Amino acid sequence: MDYQLLLLTIAVSFILAVIAAPLIIPLLRRLKLGQQVRDDGPQTHLKKAGTPTMGGVIIMVAFTLSFLKFSVINSDFYVLLVATLGYGLIGFLDDYIKIVFKRSLGLTARQKLLGQLLVGVILCVLLISAGHNTNISVPGTSFSLDWGPWFYYPFIVLMMMAVTNAVNFTDGVDGLLSGVSAIALAAFAVVAMQATSIAAGVCAAAMIGAVLGFLVFNAHPAKVFMGDFGSFGIGGAIGAIAIVTKTELLFVVIGGVFVVEMLSVIIQVASFKTRGKRVFRMSPIHHHFELGGWSEWRVVVSFWAVSLVLAVAGLYLIKGL
Repeated sequence: MDYQLLLLTIAVSFILAVIAAPLIIPLLRRLKLGQQVRDDGPQTHLKKAGTPTMGGVIIMVAFTLSFLKFSVINSDFYVLLVATLGYGLIGFLDDYIKIVFKRSLGLTARQKLLGQLLVGVILCVLLISAGHNTNISVPGTSFSLDWGPWFYYPFIVLMMMAVTNAVNFTDGVDGLLSGVSAIALAAFAVVAMQATSIAAGVCAAAMIGAVLGFLVFNAHPAKVFMGDFGSFGIGGAIGAIAIVTKTELLFVVIGGVFVVEMLSVIIQVASFKTRGKRVFRMSPIHHHFELGGWSEWRVVVSFWAVSLVLAVAGLYLIKGL
């Protein structure tokens, strides 16, 4: 794969995002699509109330235009595009209901679940029609097992639900998700190059450029938030790249920050329901550190650093594969 194509895709997507943001942010402000802040969260977040959200449209526009421009059109292309835009649509509906209908939780848990199941099933149909390999390999080993369609495709549906929600949980501090996702996507771009999947490589590059362009306006103090539209779309792209490059389990390493964020929520909820006690000051875990006295910037930089280490570790595991 030509790495120059990936660099060009990143550059174009970045420029599109940087150009789109100053046009879209004032529009979001005029439409009064402002962020609602939890009263029980860090007190420093209260001043963020009213900051334009649904900025994920900036990411998705830049991503889609650059991906359509530079990607080859094949079965991988359709899987990647449907995953990114399909899960992004679920996030968009969630944002829209939260803001327009003043319903703090947006879509109900059942509605989100049904939406994710539907997109997951569509992805499975696309994978089956493409003759997708149902083997699962353990990163860093030569062990591989063919799960067969009856186990593999339900696993894919569950995996995409887990990835998109894990990425969504990571959003909550200025610049946190933008930086962590860019690092993870960079690692998966390398994976795609090794797997010689042009579509996956271009998808990763297009999303890298889009989130970095968005980061220009999302870094602390943020002028705009991406909302669930952006986070679910990013999660859909990352999960789909792992699937088409046959590195499904590698997400646990490269996306380790996402995994820990999701586990912190699961542990917190399970502990409170069973013992009536909280394990963390607040979940997801980035809020735990904020309530412990860390500044937003310290949280963000620390999580970026951990993400970078995990990305390198993930690439080390597949070295030579």
